[in-house]
Amino acid sequence: AMTPSEIFHQIGQHLLEDARPSQALEQLFAQPLPAEFDPLQRLKTTKQSPVHHPEGNVWNHTMLVVDEAAKRRGESKCPEALMWAALLHDIGKPDTTRVRKGKITSYDHEKVGVELARRFLSGFEADKALTDRVCMLIRYHMQILFVVKDMPFADINGMKKNTDVTEVALLGLCDRLGRLHADLAAEKANVRCFLEKCGR
Repeated sequence: AMTPSEIFHQIGQHLLEDARPSQALEQLFAQPLPAEFDPLQRLKTTKQSPVHHPEGNVWNHTMLVVDEAAKRRGESKCPEALMWAALLHDIGKPDTTRVRKGKITSYDHEKVGVELARRFLSGFEADKALTDRVCMLIRYHMQILFVVKDMPFADINGMKKNTDVTEVALLGLCDRLGRLHADLAAEKANVRCFLEKCGR
């Protein structure tokens, strides 16, 4: 059997090299894995709003996002950070998902996700700079929605101070496209609007 660190390394290779990393990840996570990988296994039992996510649970969504990110990793300044962030961006959802008035919500999942992603990556002694980059992309991945919709949670200054806005835009595009029946033209327009509002 592979050790946890061998499994971690293998995941990293699939993220960076495969055209569709989801295929290998689906196979890998179909088997029982060491407890270190529970934060990802839990995504399979975490429901999402059927309105926003017709593809189903958080795992299904994450697999779509990872494949979208793989198509665009050549556009990233740090493909490794983009790909790990794509895999871990919703790792905070299992702990924050609630049914409120018949609606499934996951408020603050990006903030909780930072802590979980940091714990996960540092558990494998991942490079500190890479871990910081991944965590900041996770922390700000909802900003595309908040900024475009002028929501009170928008934090352009905090985002600019802590991460690269164009990388957030790239992850945000993959996140928005990683759902069934996503509209590419509409999502690209959202990204343009986001970048303009951020002064890019």
